[in-house]
Amino acid sequence: MYRPLRRAGIEVIPNAVPDGTMPFVHGYRREDIVGGFSHPYEAPRLVERLNEDWYELATSTGLFDPGRRREFLLMLPVGTRSHSAYVRDMNGAGRAAPPVWTRVRLLDRWDVMGRGAASAFLGIHAGHPGFGMLALDSGVYISCSTGERGVDVLAVGHPDRSENVLRHLERFASWQGGADRVLRERIAAWLAGRAVGAGGGS
Repeated sequence: MYRPLRRAGIEVIPNAVPDGTMPFVHGYRREDIVGGFSHPYEAPRLVERLNEDWYELATSTGLFDPGRRREFLLMLPVGTRSHSAYVRDMNGAGRAAPPVWTRVRLLDRWDVMGRGAASAFLGIHAGHPGFGMLALDSGVYISCSTGERGVDVLAVGHPDRSENVLRHLERFASWQGGADRVLRERIAAWLAGRAVGAGGGS
């Protein structure tokens, strides 16, 4: 996994995810979104425009750490499982472990939407990216998905404080059955630790 990502200009920093990071982001709504963009697949210079707009969004919303090292968290499959394999698993074709946050650094020469997506870890192929990114302080979450007509990228502000996200995670953690037990346990533990932290500060 490290080599394809490095070729895309993303350096993996092992075992460096901040303590207390929320394990998953989902359930946000329109009011949580603080920015984003969409491009149809037939757009000219698609990969270049996607890269430009992603970097602008990441910079303006605070995805990168304030130390100017351009570090952030990237949701990556466990082991060497590709993004496409993860999608198959989520659709019921497998039961592999859920993806986890990995700390990464954006290098000087990068191509997230081209070589990154083509690496199979950040999408399906060049110009068809799919990923989740989170600021080290959880201040913003950036999601990228490929639809039927184009690529959609959006930014969610402070997902760890969003009532919509928290309600969704609470429901998901309490759900019984299915193949997501490991992820549900991670979410339940994070919610419990958050509750303890909130109680200790009162």
